[in-house]
Amino acid sequence: MTPDNSPQTLTDRLRKLSQPPLDRCGAALAKLGVHPDSITLAGLILVAAAALILAHGEFLAGGIILLLSLPLDALDGAVARARDRSSAFGMVLDSTLDRYADGLIFFGFSYYFAANERLDMLALTLAALVGSFIVSYIRARADDPNVAVSTTVGLFSRLERVIVVLAMTLGSGLLSSILPLEIGIFVLALGTNITALQRLRYVNATLKDRGD
Repeated sequence: MTPDNSPQTLTDRLRKLSQPPLDRCGAALAKLGVHPDSITLAGLILVAAAALILAHGEFLAGGIILLLSLPLDALDGAVARARDRSSAFGMVLDSTLDRYADGLIFFGFSYYFAANERLDMLALTLAALVGSFIVSYIRARADDPNVAVSTTVGLFSRLERVIVVLAMTLGSGLLSSILPLEIGIFVLALGTNITALQRLRYVNATLKDRGD
């Protein structure tokens, strides 16, 4: 399988579907003079607020704030396109703050489990954090011109992870039970690390097919 026909992630497919309305919103914000980096930073601030709330066990409120932050994660790119100012630094900033956002969310869960002396769930949360970072890291490294492999295989790309996080936090909040959170953390710990291994295998196979 070549980089040109590598499988698309759910993120890639939804991006194609949502681009027209996002571009319209982006054009409107651009006319108001909104800078895309400001939207990126606003999204991180919302995630940080959600993480703080989740750390104290307020799962419904934290989940709602995370849900509200999702449009900002896509709007920054739309505004940049509307302003015709897409930049290499903007892409690096966006990816960097995405990693901070992931870290903040798992920090919130880690604090909650540590405060409640659930070391088993704390360990799983850290495994999910490591797996999430490695999944993104492999794609970033494989995109390097020296490697040039478009690596999108595996179920747990960032959007899928966000969906699981929203489901488990809102579920725990609505049901007043920690069980959805525990299930979600287990799924993330297992799924992200399996996805990381799948991506490594895909990169290795693609490079071998190319004779590299």
